[in-house]
Amino acid sequence: MSKPKKRKLESGGGGKGGEGTEEEDGAEREARDQLYYECYSDVSVHEEMIADRRRGKTVLDVGAGTGILSIVCAQAGARRVYAVEASTIWQQAREAVRFNGLEDRVHVLLGPVETVELPEQVDAVVSEWMGYRLLHESMPSSVLHARTKRLKEAGLLLPASAELFIAPISDQMLEWRLGFWSQVKQHCGVDRSCLEGFATRCPMGHSEIVVQGLSGEDVLARPQRFAQLELSRAGLEQELEAGVRGRFRCSCYGSAPLHGFAIWFQVTFPGGESEKPLVLSTSPFHPATHWKQALLYLNEPVQVEQDTGVSGEITLLPSRDNPRRLRVLLRYKVGDQEEKTKDFAMED
Repeated sequence: MSKPKKRKLESGGGGKGGEGTEEEDGAEREARDQLYYECYSDVSVHEEMIADRRRGKTVLDVGAGTGILSIVCAQAGARRVYAVEASTIWQQAREAVRFNGLEDRVHVLLGPVETVELPEQVDAVVSEWMGYRLLHESMPSSVLHARTKRLKEAGLLLPASAELFIAPISDQMLEWRLGFWSQVKQHCGVDRSCLEGFATRCPMGHSEIVVQGLSGEDVLARPQRFAQLELSRAGLEQELEAGVRGRFRCSCYGSAPLHGFAIWFQVTFPGGESEKPLVLSTSPFHPATHWKQALLYLNEPVQVEQDTGVSGEITLLPSRDNPRRLRVLLRYKVGDQEEKTKDFAMED
């Protein structure tokens, strides 16, 4: 058995934007900042949105981190930017603002957005609030608070919406690992096939949500959107607390072992009057991001063939122990097999 090419796993933090207390090392923060810049430098957060007289004059950056988004907004023409950051990284944000000569327009404020005082309502709220699986250790509640308490009527939210997707997968790297023990005898004359069951239980016999990058080749069926979140929607915070739930149904492309399911998200930034909306996707069919994908492994592989039906329901909800952490309830059915359920959690 030849070993598949190892997938590149991008380094990065949890996409929290700074409202938590955990700190990232310099390399991780630098990688995230680069992603912020690439996304926001292309989106209509430039002249069309921030500098436009009818749109944006003042901006609130929720969870500003090192201040990259705040600086981009100021450079795009915002009159005033309030960069709110609750962790100690706020000092680096202040230094970055000073280094770019923007102290008169970008005000770095220490503390959570729920308690920081602003002298005015703002025209736009920007935030990289998305965590792994969109909702793990993310801060949508902080963004929604800013929307309700700090944003002017008809103000702008960036990003404005998010969508969640799920698809069955056949993990090529995992398949190589599972098949390794049956190949040992032909290489060194020792039969280790008795360890195949143990080798399967190690990566699959747990309930941990695995953060790992996949490629499009690992996806077994057409991805299904199971949830859409509009940040302007009233009552969204209560919906998130109750759990984001959706059903899915798809047919497999061909013959392969089904190891589990992958979930990912995309967020949309509305365009200006002459611009199309920009979509930032964490799909395995798109360039890799530090969010990667979230893998939900079954207890053992299930062999599927072309047109094998896969259906079920998935629920993302806050952990019982820590509401900032994610819990996933998966109910699924593969082909003619009986329906099964599995409860997943994000480990530390």
